[in-house]
Parts: sequence; C-alpha cells; structure tokens
Amino acid sequence: MKYYSTNGKAPLASLEEAVVKGLAVDKGLYMPEHIHALDWSTIADMKNRSFQEIACIVAEAFFGEDMDRNVLDEIVKDTLIFDVPVVHVNDGIYSLELFHGPTLAFKDVGARFMARMLSYFIRKEGLDKVNVLVATSGDTGGAVANGFLGVEGIHVYVLYPKGKVSYIQECQFTTLGQNITALEIDGTFDDCQSLVKSAFMDEELNRNMKLTSANSINIARFLPQSFYYFNAYAQLDRKGRADELVISVPSGNFGNLTAGLFAYKMGLPVTHFIAANNLNDVFFEYLETGEYRPRPSVPTIANAMDVGAPSNFARILDLFGKHGDAYQQICQLISGSRYVDEEIASIIRTTYLDYGYLLDPHGACGYQALVDYPLRKGETGLFLETAHPAKFKMTVDRILDSDIVIPDKLQAFMKGKKQSVKLDKDFTTFKSYLKGI
Repeated sequence: MKYYSTNGKAPLASLEEAVVKGLAVDKGLYMPEHIHALDWSTIADMKNRSFQEIACIVAEAFFGEDMDRNVLDEIVKDTLIFDVPVVHVNDGIYSLELFHGPTLAFKDVGARFMARMLSYFIRKEGLDKVNVLVATSGDTGGAVANGFLGVEGIHVYVLYPKGKVSYIQECQFTTLGQNITALEIDGTFDDCQSLVKSAFMDEELNRNMKLTSANSINIARFLPQSFYYFNAYAQLDRKGRADELVISVPSGNFGNLTAGLFAYKMGLPVTHFIAANNLNDVFFEYLETGEYRPRPSVPTIANAMDVGAPSNFARILDLFGKHGDAYQQICQLISGSRYVDEEIASIIRTTYLDYGYLLDPHGACGYQALVDYPLRKGETGLFLETAHPAKFKMTVDRILDSDIVIPDKLQAFMKGKKQSVKLDKDFTTFKSYLKGI
C-alpha cells in the first residue's frame, strides 16, 4: 500500500518510508491510500478472542500488504504485554482503562509498537542510526522514551515545555539516560511541536541526519491505538452492551480520536464519538462554527491535552473528504465538549464521592462528556481513561484533600536523577544543538 500526504504535494511513500520519515516533505501527514474494512463476521467474533488476537487482525488490515504476517504478529505480541480492562463506572457508562503499560498512560501501546516496527525497518535496510524527535505535553514523552529505551540504532530526543508537565511525567523521560535525551524547552507544547516539524523540513539537517518522529503524526504511532477500540467493543459485546455505542475521547493532539475514526471506517459499529476538550478547545469551536482557528495553547490541570494546534485535525478532515459536505459529516458523527479547570476538579471530586471511582483530569473530561451528552435509552457510553491518576498526584490530592498511593512503576522513575538539556524555543538554537550531536 502507498501513503499520501494530507497536503497533497509530496510523492507517494511506502509504509517503510512513511514510518522512517514520519512527516511528508510538504509538511503533510501520511495517510493510507485505502482503509481495509473488516467483514461483520470478523468483528462479531472478536468477543471470542484475546486482545492480542484482535490486535493481530487489525494490524493485518493496516499493514499486511507491506509486512510478512509472522513478523507483524511478533511485533503485535511483543507490544501487548498487558491487557486493557473495561470498568463499569455508572449506569450505562464504562471506562476503558488504558494505563497498564510501563508509564501508566494509553500511549504506551503506540510507542512500543512503533519502536519495534522502526527497529525492524532499520535492520532490514541496514541503516546506521535513526534519530527520533518527539514533542510532549505530558504523557507522550514518557511512553516514547520507555518504548524505545535500549533499542539499538535509535536515539530519542524528547522536547518538553519547561514547567508545564507534572513532576512524575517529567521523571519518566528525564531519568532514563542510555539512548534517551530530554530537551527542556522554554516555551509551550506548540513551540516544541513546531521545533520538531521545522527540523523535518530543514534540508541541511536531513542531509546529515536520519530524522523521524514518534508523535502521533507518525503513522506507526497512532494507528495501533485502533486496537483499543476493537478490544473495547469485544469486551462490551461479551456483556451484551455493545449496541448503540457512544465513545468519549479526551482529546489534545487528536491522535487517539483519529485512531477511533479509523476503526469506525474499518467497520466498527460506533453510533457517535465525543471529543472532550479542556480550555484548549479549537476542535470544539470548529464543531460549533465550522471554522478552525489554531492558537497558542494555555496551561490546564489536564496538561496532556494542552494543544492549541492539533496536528491530527488534518487527518480528520482527510477522512471525510475535506470538501463538500465534510463538515456536516463530521458534526453528525462527532460532537464536542469543553471543561475548564474548576469544572474538571468538580468532576473528579463528585465522581469519587458518588461512585468511589478515581478519575485523572483527562478521564474526567471524557466521563463528564458522556453525562452531558446525554445518553439515550439503549445507548452505552464508553470513555477512555487515558492515564493513572497518580501521574497527577499533586493535582488530584489537592482536589480530594487526599494522599493517593503512587504505584511501584511510577515510584521507580522518581528514584532516578534528572538529566535534561535546557534550550530556548528558537529553531536556530535547536538546529545548532542537533548539528553538534
């Protein structure tokens, strides 16, 4: 299969080229020329299969034209070293807890999958060294750093906004060493993302370095997140609750929602999606007005969603054809919600007191979006709980006047020594740093 750029001005690429390059030369995001739909009998049978078996079926539909099936199956099985449970929260609403990987965040699966796919291509082509640039607003950095830790032939540079990620999030990528370097940028997440994209477009850097990205702009990072959606459907189907499914997705850079839309295009029977935003609400505004107006992000307690110019908006438009009635189609399938910090805090407090369920700030947006939707009779609500609440311990403890327990996985990161390189947000400075590596 070939992959084209959302900007339409770059040559078609193979899967290998799309994964290794990350971003097309015209600054567009790669998209597959076609999406393989799964037949209904295959989807209906998923309730009888394990998460790993489901993921292998979906991966084959995405990548099977370009990779040996045995190799692909091994990558999937090596990626999914944990399960993803559906947890009942309130009548008609279920939580899909996506925080059972090494960093207790949903991005662990996509990062680990991409690391193994990229490593396969490096070995296959005999490449000397690939440099992965990744911008993070919180969870991506830790997931990518741990997914690629120790992988031969790859060095990862994590760009993160100084003072705008939680302490535990910072520990997950600044204490590792080895082939992981943390770059502490004096700016916002959007500044970090801009530096990464500018590096990909710089001819001099690309002549001398093999650069790629592990943000959700990379096709191998975000597509595996579709595994979650099929697995969630299968689990709900076992409970007899898969009909009329409404899925609420905490949304920042929109890679996770885009993966859900790919699953929908593959035949997953979803009635409706909700994009749950914090104060960084450019997509919510788009749904309300039809105008997309990216702007600088603002800090919130749901910091992994602090994105003012979501890259994957281009993919969402592309999925619906960009022109004609695309806006109407998008609004019919997707609605939006927006919650400010005071509302998020209240949601966490109320949900814990009423149901004994501890939400993180991002999951709180997803949960409340279903409550406010509201669900109609016969509909089942599913929200993605994207990270363990302990990753935001200071915030959650302040809201609940509590002292929540930090899991052992997170405590291990906190014992390490912080190692970071401080840089300003100017591209010339960043380029000079990369040239000096």
